[in-house]
Amino acid sequence: MARAAELKAGMVVDIDGQPYIVRQVQAHNPTARGASTLYKTRLNHAGTGQKLDRSFKGDEILPDVDFRRRAVQFLYADADGYTFMDVEDYNQYSLNAEQLEDVIPFLSDGAAGFTALIVEDACVGIDPPATIEMEIVETSPAMKGASQSARTKTAKLASGLEIQVPEYLAEGERVKINTTTREYMSRA
Repeated sequence: MARAAELKAGMVVDIDGQPYIVRQVQAHNPTARGASTLYKTRLNHAGTGQKLDRSFKGDEILPDVDFRRRAVQFLYADADGYTFMDVEDYNQYSLNAEQLEDVIPFLSDGAAGFTALIVEDACVGIDPPATIEMEIVETSPAMKGASQSARTKTAKLASGLEIQVPEYLAEGERVKINTTTREYMSRA
């Protein structure tokens, strides 16, 4: 059992008898005296991926759902969806684009470090690692001496994701990206 004040992205909770994955949590402190903090959440149904927005008071109790987390590696994408492989028992899980909308920008062949959410022996979602390494495939030429300034330029990564990087980086270099903020962190 989790209190609404303890909710975090990636948790699986029971709402109206159905399993939902918490995607976002925002705390709103009301200005009126004696009012309790509200937690606005965005959830996805674990099976169908249907979105649900709900607000909870901080002391509301939400029942937990029995689920497991398994380390997986991205294998490939095809017309049927995106396929991941469990790194321990080699089971394969396929998910569609709607179930992975926040994860797709970080997928490249053989990418590892992802976590699968397993509810009742079915994969219902994938969580990306906190940081991921990707290669820059397209950007303007590197500028010598640019390390002295804090200016950035747009770079396109292998998955198609575009981020801002320092001017001194060139095509072919690998960079670390924060998957939560989708921002450049450092060279890999």
